Amino acid sequence: MPEGDTIFRAAATLQHAMAGKVITGVDTTVPQVRRLMPERLVGQTVERVEARGKHLLHWFDPSGLALHTHMRMTGSWHTYPPGGRWRKPAHFAKLVLRTADVEAVAFSVPVVELLSAAQVATHRSMANLGPDPLHVPEGEQLDLAESRKRLDTLADTPIGVALLDQRVLAGVGNVYKNEVLFICRVDPWTPVAEVPPEVRDRLLAVSAALLQANIAHGGSGRITTRPPAQVARLTGRQLGSESVWVYGKAGRPCPRCGTPIRSAALGDHARVTYWCTRCQGPGLHRR
Repeated sequence: MPEGDTIFRAAATLQHAMAGKVITGVDTTVPQVRRLMPERLVGQTVERVEARGKHLLHWFDPSGLALHTHMRMTGSWHTYPPGGRWRKPAHFAKLVLRTADVEAVAFSVPVVELLSAAQVATHRSMANLGPDPLHVPEGEQLDLAESRKRLDTLADTPIGVALLDQRVLAGVGNVYKNEVLFICRVDPWTPVAEVPPEVRDRLLAVSAALLQANIAHGGSGRITTRPPAQVARLTGRQLGSESVWVYGKAGRPCPRCGTPIRSAALGDHARVTYWCTRCQGPGLHRR
């Protein structure tokens, strides 16, 4: 699933390509969208494109409407010149927005809806998003105290599930969850209430720092093994050219101790979880 930094970069790309331009055409394979969207968007100007956690919003002027898309596990946005060759088959295109000089194509996007500003403000998935590390107003600091307060309400929830709750810290997905728990030496199955307060703070701080670092370095990929500095302090090492510590590495040696990395499904949504039984054994985070 694309995580907060991926959606942030997608929004920046779409903003650069589309902001200030007039929609000249809309194609969609989503029946409920097809009934309403083309006539409401053609002739509208793209005011801005923004990310909110893992949600992506195109805002239009003068209607004030917002196109909301969510990538879930499969979706992606691409931009092309008119008539340009698409990198994916056309039957995967759920939505195409056209301007005079760009085609923005949403491939395999499971959530496509057109909303008013009021509907965005009360949306079931967006209204209660936690603090977003990638949207901190200039001159302010990320409110990790609010994230901590929200995390603490999930006392009986495994920490590996709680970190994915977008009400805690917006934008954290399964890759970051696995990596942060490894960096901080926390067993993913530990209930939140059993994770010491200072370790909960550390998990949130490292999660935010990694999201921010992956925007700051300007690349297109996700890297959890190099900056920020607190990662090196907590792990005692860097991994050179490798971009992740444990995610996707089941059966390979732990980069800290050499113990084979394990994987298993965790939580009601059975999200695959990777961890080292030695470095992340129960209680090790208390040391």
